Amino acid sequence: MSDQDIRWQQRFAQFEKAFLLLEDAISVEKPSILERAGLIQFFERSFDIGCKTLKDFEEAKGIGVTSPRQAVIKALQERVLTDGAGWMQALEDRKKTGQSYQEEIAIDVEQKIRSKYYFLLQELYDNLGLELKAV
Repeated sequence: MSDQDIRWQQRFAQFEKAFLLLEDAISVEKPSILERAGLIQFFERSFDIGCKTLKDFEEAKGIGVTSPRQAVIKALQERVLTDGAGWMQALEDRKKTGQSYQEEIAIDVEQKIRSKYYFLLQELYDNLGLELKAV
């Protein structure tokens, strides 16, 4: 087993922790401002670690990538992910959430997390989890 194989597996464990925290945050139906901020932060963390996990996974397969966008494109080609437009929108919204806190943006992003982005991350979690079991 190479260092690349181990790296993506270790990163997946971090992704799993972040994703499960996001899953818990999603269960709060009418969040306060602080709960919404926490939900968005868990999304940011899950998304960032998910992209890094995906990059490490691809590198372990011998596929070189240099950015989250490139990792997503390669994962779409490899059929690890299926919703390219959703992932590209999530990449754009992830940039917005890290710049400054604006309530309108936060509410918009929260709705997208609940209706779409959570499910994108769930697909990544499920598919990489299956890959991990196959190792």
